[in-house]
Amino acid sequence: MKEIKAYVHQSRIADVIAALKNSPVWGGERGDRRHNLAVYIVKGSLLPLDSSERRYAIDLGDEVVNEYKLELLCEDGEVDALVAALVDAARTGQAVAGWVTVSDLARAVPIH
Repeated sequence: MKEIKAYVHQSRIADVIAALKNSPVWGGERGDRRHNLAVYIVKGSLLPLDSSERRYAIDLGDEVVNEYKLELLCEDGEVDALVAALVDAARTGQAVAGWVTVSDLARAVPIH
């Protein structure tokens, strides 16, 4: 089992979520897959796409951009398709428009 984490611009988050849910490995015709997708608003250091994204965080003492952090649990064989969908949908045209990380999970237990 894997955990995918991504940091993306707020202007791309809706397209990223749609791309993940439209990916064949999300459920497709089976419809039986249950992915745990969590989305958080975070303050980050991505370059702003325009002036409307610029914020100043007094507690951090610096300019920040509101970005979104996604966390997604998936099976090992689903990683490449989900990462590809995420990266394609998150593109902004900037040299660095966010980050995607993939980590191994020792164990994931569903709560029934």
